Amino acid sequence: MTTRDQANRRAAEARSDAAARNATSKDAARGSGSRASGSGTAAAASLPERLLAARERKGVDLFRAERDTKIRARYLAALERGDYRELPGAVYTKGFLRNYALYLGLDPDEILLQWRRERGDGSADPVSVVPRTVTNPRKGITISPRVFGGLLLALVVVVVVGYVGTQLVRFSKPPTIIVTDPATAVVTVDDSSTAYTLRGTTSPGATVSVTIPGRDQPIQVTADGAGNWTVDVELRRGRNEFSVTATDPDTGKQAETPYALVINVPISTTVAPGLTIDQPTNGATFENGAILVQGTTANATQVTVSAAFNGAVGTPAGTKAAPSPSPPPSQTATVASDGTFNVPFTLTAGKWTLSVAAAGSDGKTTSLTRSVTVAFKGVNLVVAIKGGSSWIKVWEDGVIDPSIGAGGKTINEGKTLTFTAKSTIEVRTGKSSITFFTLNGQSLGSLGASANPETWLFAPPAAPKKTFHT
Repeated sequence: MTTRDQANRRAAEARSDAAARNATSKDAARGSGSRASGSGTAAAASLPERLLAARERKGVDLFRAERDTKIRARYLAALERGDYRELPGAVYTKGFLRNYALYLGLDPDEILLQWRRERGDGSADPVSVVPRTVTNPRKGITISPRVFGGLLLALVVVVVVGYVGTQLVRFSKPPTIIVTDPATAVVTVDDSSTAYTLRGTTSPGATVSVTIPGRDQPIQVTADGAGNWTVDVELRRGRNEFSVTATDPDTGKQAETPYALVINVPISTTVAPGLTIDQPTNGATFENGAILVQGTTANATQVTVSAAFNGAVGTPAGTKAAPSPSPPPSQTATVASDGTFNVPFTLTAGKWTLSVAAAGSDGKTTSLTRSVTVAFKGVNLVVAIKGGSSWIKVWEDGVIDPSIGAGGKTINEGKTLTFTAKSTIEVRTGKSSITFFTLNGQSLGSLGASANPETWLFAPPAAPKKTFHT
C-alpha cells in the first residue's frame, strides 16, 4: 500500500467517526427536548426562596420566628439568603433547616435534600457529553512566579478586608430588646397585685435595664446564653410605667428603641377607715391624768383624740369645788405602717368622754368614744419649764427623786416632768418665775414672781407653801 493510499484511508476513517459523533449529538438533543417538554413547568424555586416564601405565607417576621424556634434571627436570615458562611457549621445548619422547615410547614427531608443538592453534595441527573471534533490544542496560559505571588497577595488582602468588614458590620449592629411577658405594652392586673415578673429576649449576654420613674438607678440583669431574661418589679396602685432597654457589653451599644411598658393596678372603691380602741376601756378609772390611747385602724393615715368634761368626781374635805376645767387641746398622731396608733393624753380630775377619730387620705373618717374617770390618789405633780432653762431638785415623800439626783438637774425650756408620791412632793427651782406646776390635774401656774431660787411643798388637800429646803 502506497503512501497516498494510506492517507486516503485515514481521511475516510476520520469522516466516519465525525458522522457517528453527529448522530450521537442529535439523539442527545432529541432526548433532552423530550424531557423538557414532558415537565411542562418552570425550574423549581431555590431553597432560600422557598424558605422566605413559606415564612411570608405564615405571616411572621424574623424576630417572631426567632422567639418561636429559639434560632437566632441572624441565622434564619442567612438561611433565607443562602449565605451559609454565616452559619456555625454543617451539623448546626442541618439542625436549623430541619427545625425551620417543621416550623414553616415544609417537608424537612425534602428541604435537606435540596440543600445538599444546591451545595453540590447530592447526586445529579446524568448528562450526555457529545464528543467534540479533534482540534489543535490551545496554547496554555503561562503564569510567572511574580504574577502568581501578586495574585496570592491580592487574594489574602480580599479575605482580610472581607473579615474585617464582616466584624465591623456585626459590631455596629445594636442589640434587640423584646418583652414577651406581658404580651402587650399596656396591661391591667388584679387590684391586689404588688409585684410583676417581666420576661423577654435580647442578644445573649446583653445587659437589660428597667428604668422606673422616681427611682434613681435602673434594675439591671444579664441575659443568659440563649438571650432570655427576667426582672421582678414592684407595683403600686394606679399607673406603673417602665422603660426596658438592652446594652451590648462588648460595644456599649444600646437598643435603638427602648420598650415602653405600662402596668395598671386598679384602685379599689374607697371605703371608710376601720377603727379599734385597745385602751382605755369604756368606764375605766385612772388615779392620774396621764392616759395613753392605743388601738389599730385600716385605710387611715392619722388618728385624732379629743375630750369633753362630763362632771366632777367629788371635792376633798376642806376645799371648795373647782370650776369645770377647760377641755385639753386635741392630740393627733400618724398611723404606723402596721395600722397601730398611740396618742398620749392628759386629763384633770373628773369624768370625761374621749372621742377617737381615724381619717383616711380621701377624707372619710370613723369615730369611737370612751368614757373614763380621773380620780387622783396621792400626789401627782407635773413640772413644766417655760421661757428659759432652770435647775431643779425634787423630794418625793422626803426622799430625793433618783431621776433628778442629789445635785439637782438643769431642765431646758419646753421640757415637762411628772412626779408622784403618797403624801408630799417638794420642788426647789433655780428660777421660780419660769417654773409652772399642775397638781392632781389642776393647773397652778408659776408660784413665784421673780427669777430667784425657791422651794415649794405640795401636800394636798393643803395649799402649796414655800419652804427653805435646799
